[in-house]
Amino acid sequence: MHIITRKRLNEFAEKHPVTTSGLTHWYRILKRNNPANFAELRSLLPHADQVGGLTVFNIGGNKARLVAAIHYNRRKVYIRAVLTHAEYDTGKWKER
Repeated sequence: MHIITRKRLNEFAEKHPVTTSGLTHWYRILKRNNPANFAELRSLLPHADQVGGLTVFNIGGNKARLVAAIHYNRRKVYIRAVLTHAEYDTGKWKER
């Protein structure tokens, strides 16, 4: 999968170093695989959930949440937000 953009991962990891290994793991799994649908994605990353048209991942044992729009047919993942649980719980990410 082509992940757009890794910059958001790096910026979040810089602010929250405890998430670095989880974000790196998520990135490597998706970069090396091309799931055709959500079921295949769930087999790779079982802590993924669909919320509306977006996919939400628990990162690093619930240290963070990553919100992405995944276009399986184009093999692209658009990172919408990387958030702490407190930021995620406010729900403001849904407004973007």
